[in-house]
Amino acid sequence: MRLLVLGTGMMAKSQVAGFLAIDGVEVVGAVDTDRTRLDEFADHFNIEKRFGTLDEAIAWGRFDAATNVTPDRVHHATSLALIAAGKHVFCEKPLAENYAHALEMTEAAEVAGVINMVNLTYRNVAPLQRAREMVLSGELGTIKHVEASYLQSWLVSRAWGDWRTESRWLWRLSTGHGSNGVLGDVGIHILDFAAYGAATDIDHVFARLKTFNKAPGGQIGEYMLDANDSFTMSVDFANGALGVIHATRWATGHLNELKLRIYGEKGSLEVIHRPNGSDLRGCFGEDIESATWRDIDVLPVLTNYQRFAEAVRTGKQDDPTFRHAANLQKVIDLAIVSEKERREFNLLAADTPESTVGGQEPESKGDEQGPALALVV
Repeated sequence: MRLLVLGTGMMAKSQVAGFLAIDGVEVVGAVDTDRTRLDEFADHFNIEKRFGTLDEAIAWGRFDAATNVTPDRVHHATSLALIAAGKHVFCEKPLAENYAHALEMTEAAEVAGVINMVNLTYRNVAPLQRAREMVLSGELGTIKHVEASYLQSWLVSRAWGDWRTESRWLWRLSTGHGSNGVLGDVGIHILDFAAYGAATDIDHVFARLKTFNKAPGGQIGEYMLDANDSFTMSVDFANGALGVIHATRWATGHLNELKLRIYGEKGSLEVIHRPNGSDLRGCFGEDIESATWRDIDVLPVLTNYQRFAEAVRTGKQDDPTFRHAANLQKVIDLAIVSEKERREFNLLAADTPESTVGGQEPESKGDEQGPALALVV
């Protein structure tokens, strides 16, 4: 596979390192509007062909696939251009800023017949893959309850860098710079972590979002710090289970931790992923009576990079697809509507794109039982 890298920032370095470790993958070109950053990146990875625009790279054309590591708001236009050129696309998450754009990208890729995948990186967590296998095999019985959390501390710690002075963090706090906050940034990860691990789709969601004051006047330089810092969701899953999903950047003491607990009638599982490793524990059989949890061994799994390269080689689509990521974006879009309206919405799946992102309010009905937001993915 001859690979083009679109965008040469921090995540691109991680991606290229992963791709170059795969036999048969050659990084043949890089694109960035910042020439200094582009040259530093290309020099580091010995990439000869360098382009200031995607149009130049497409005109050159001597690549099979591209990894799109541009800022979130650029994913839509650039991915559509690559698809129109017949190139396979590996896109960073989130797929787009809203469901309408994500769906357009999905349908374009499917019509063109190109391989399309989204880098939901926590699919690389072997304990998550094993947990899903155990759920699907029936080892937990019927799933009743799911808990999932994504905890970061970079608003209270400088371990990641100083968000007060560094643009690479400040933009994530500003809706005017294309951010949907923690919900849009890591929400897609924990939604996928929960639904994929529990082997079911999210069916209904009600969300609360919170933005905390972080600077005088809520602004630092050109950055208005108005994006959400924390969210909580109560969800129903398609298999009938009830769930709670939450994430925050104010989790003091947690650099980057994802946790998933799946409770079934025959047993339970817990997946924990931290920067220093991942674990899977379970409680089954006689251990249920004493609430004893035991470690479960897992085997290594293929990375998203490996599976994308193999999909391009064979022409056989693999997960996570653009369509899956678009469905997750639908949940995120509706969560924002849920917080804004604080009332019940009856939304048919076919009406979701226009009603939530097209400037029209979805049809709503009052309900004395309290607020909820219906969604089918």
